[in-house]
Amino acid sequence: MKAARQAKLAGWMRVVLLAAVAGGVVGCSSMSNLLDRGPETASTTTAQPASASGDIPPDTQKADKTEPAADLYNKGLTAMQEGSYRTAAKQFEEVERQHPYSQLATKALLMQAYSQYQRNAYDEAVNASQRFITLHPGHKDAVYAYYLMALCYYEQIIDAKRDQTNTTKALNALEEVNRRFPGTPYAQDALAKAVLARDQLAAKEMEIGRYYMKKGSYLAGINRFKKVVTDYQTTSHTPEALYRLAEGYMALGVRSEAQTATAVLGYNYPNSQWYHDAYSLLQTDGLSPTENKESWISRAWHSVNPI
Repeated sequence: MKAARQAKLAGWMRVVLLAAVAGGVVGCSSMSNLLDRGPETASTTTAQPASASGDIPPDTQKADKTEPAADLYNKGLTAMQEGSYRTAAKQFEEVERQHPYSQLATKALLMQAYSQYQRNAYDEAVNASQRFITLHPGHKDAVYAYYLMALCYYEQIIDAKRDQTNTTKALNALEEVNRRFPGTPYAQDALAKAVLARDQLAAKEMEIGRYYMKKGSYLAGINRFKKVVTDYQTTSHTPEALYRLAEGYMALGVRSEAQTATAVLGYNYPNSQWYHDAYSLLQTDGLSPTENKESWISRAWHSVNPI
């Protein structure tokens, strides 16, 4: 996943995000042009303290430690171009620290988040992105901050046998991008990534459900498979979840629900091996797939949210 991310960001992500920050127009410039261009509106001069009439001399030591915002910002861009993302982040932090009310401080905060993201410092990237959203909620570049946060969580998704906290955060953040910025390229990409995140969460539920079934804790297993059917119905795990429901209900002697699960499975996935297995399971007791319209399975199936 990390290698794929680097390849993609070398093209689309760098161009789009940096174009938005440095130029304001998505996809209008190459990466090298954007980095060489620097801020357009920043002044390279700093105000000199007026000399008082002999009483208190100016604090020249403090003045010497302050650099023009444009210089700091351009140093950050140069460091990014060289792949020195830690240095870049520090330069953008200095823009914000030394010139908190400048126009470049706003841009630098988002660039700081992007630099941290590029060095896989996900917590720092999320914090900077969140700060940008808090300080500038209506800014035209807020979409990039939301999307960047989602990417930070998305790229920390791990296999289904381990904790899925970041997967849940990724799904919530990706759906937030789509809700706030529908129809944008970022929303489209977020929806595509949400498919994987949702599938991963379903895989985790299946993993736990199977464990309970092996232990003979059928009700606990059923509750896990129920979550897949109700919350992650559009994932690839749904056919097996319906079969496992039939299996669990048969073990508990709740035949009507087993028949309903099999009927719904057969109607929606008639060629699935899971349906053939569920059908054979019913036949061992002389039963056939019959849907009970009042079953929670039927109600959940017809009320699914495809998004």
